Amino acid sequence: MEPKQSIPPILRPDSVTPVSLGTICEKFNFSLNEAHEEITVTGISMNTGDLRHGDLFVAMPGVKTHGANFAAKALELGAVAIVTDTLGKELIGATEVPIMVLEEPRKHLGELAAFVYGNTAGNVPTLFATTGTNGKTSTTYLLDAILRQIGRTTGLTSTAERHIAGEVIVSRLTTPESPEMQALIARMRERGVTDIAVEVSAQALTQLRVDGLHFDVAGFTNLSHDHFDDYGGFEPYLKAKAELFTLKRSKHAVVCLDTEYGQRIVELSEVPVTTISSHKDIVADWKVEVLEELPGLTKFSLTSASGESLVSAIPIIGSHMAANAGLAIVMAVVAGHSFEAIKLAIKDGIDAYLPGRTELISPAGAPAVYVDFGHSPDAFLNTLAAVRKVTTGKVLMLFGADGDRDPSKREDMAKVAAAGCDILVITDHHPRFENPASIRKTLFEAAKALRPELEILEVSPPEAAIRAAVKLVGPGDSILWAGPGHQDYRDIEGVRTPYSARAEARAALKELGY
Repeated sequence: MEPKQSIPPILRPDSVTPVSLGTICEKFNFSLNEAHEEITVTGISMNTGDLRHGDLFVAMPGVKTHGANFAAKALELGAVAIVTDTLGKELIGATEVPIMVLEEPRKHLGELAAFVYGNTAGNVPTLFATTGTNGKTSTTYLLDAILRQIGRTTGLTSTAERHIAGEVIVSRLTTPESPEMQALIARMRERGVTDIAVEVSAQALTQLRVDGLHFDVAGFTNLSHDHFDDYGGFEPYLKAKAELFTLKRSKHAVVCLDTEYGQRIVELSEVPVTTISSHKDIVADWKVEVLEELPGLTKFSLTSASGESLVSAIPIIGSHMAANAGLAIVMAVVAGHSFEAIKLAIKDGIDAYLPGRTELISPAGAPAVYVDFGHSPDAFLNTLAAVRKVTTGKVLMLFGADGDRDPSKREDMAKVAAAGCDILVITDHHPRFENPASIRKTLFEAAKALRPELEILEVSPPEAAIRAAVKLVGPGDSILWAGPGHQDYRDIEGVRTPYSARAEARAALKELGY
């Protein structure tokens, strides 16, 4: 079996102004021996996997063990002080470095990291956050592109990548843990970044990963069935997202009303809200209208209630993607950027590359093959509809479902897929520790129950599935391969096995002469 794929390193600034323990103690009300007040720290870590010399090590209680059990390793790696709770101090015992006691340390981790890295009020670039079930990544990339086109120096952190003033790095998590996030922002500041677009998941809010940040503008895309394994249903999932729109987290909100939960976010928001919609029958401050849809291009207009208007385009299909673009533009305007400057800068289109988001990877003359990251029923619905609009022939849907993740959405995913395509191929995705054959069986039975007459194939592994799919279509037809998107691995029994859907699809097309 392949060895575990290495995870990208945590990014830190090249230099940090040392912060004394005395200053930290004054800020966070720690008690500290005077002899230790002049000790300085230059970083902060919650795990020994990335701990560096000069770090403040935060030892927190975890699900399986207490971080205090790794204190000896932290000291060996160069930690100069430790923050932990009462239990942690007891577990560590006598040590050569100062231990500062802070109960429930995770609740203070973000603020601690912000202070250590100098990300204090007035010393941080303009911060944008986007949350929602679908469209977070796309909106983040579109916002980043718009800001670049008006001359800003941008930073971005998303499911797919981190961008720092033009430098591109593969992501570790959708939203990194707060010490990594704060280190990343400090690195962006160091590189002269003026505006940062952050993709924020519900889990990031629940797990306090964005603590220590205060966003200038927070955007909401939509909410649909996903992550019920974590939240149990729509209401707790919605409330997790709504945390972003509190005074603690943000200054302003831009909310898309295209799903019913948009209005709920408006009602729950503690900050001023600007609304946007792409639906004709919904009253909103800004309206998006799709003007033209072509393979690889969607032209749209954006108009405010006061009459401001622009026309632009995005290099991707789908009315839902136009809605994301409209949201990104309005977020930039609400942050104080000139509407006229934006209008002029994007009149010929938004210059964005959205990795693995309805990404057309086939050459001219071949069947259109779109690789997409969407893995929820609503994502399938919108993306299938977009593909159908630009396809003259058949639409083939290829997908699998995550193992060890929200099984409650699998049947709905299969039904939406079956309802929207002409041929369905079911395969594997990330089985993790679950039996992939069992996952495929659930998907196959749900799809067959909805449309018994539909041609449905079950093919494993996905390398074989894409080749079977390509043989079933021809020029004028389209394949939508949903799920893998930009990812370059599959999780099989805890092993990140190197794998690229984009590369496999291109190889399958080439093998058939395209």
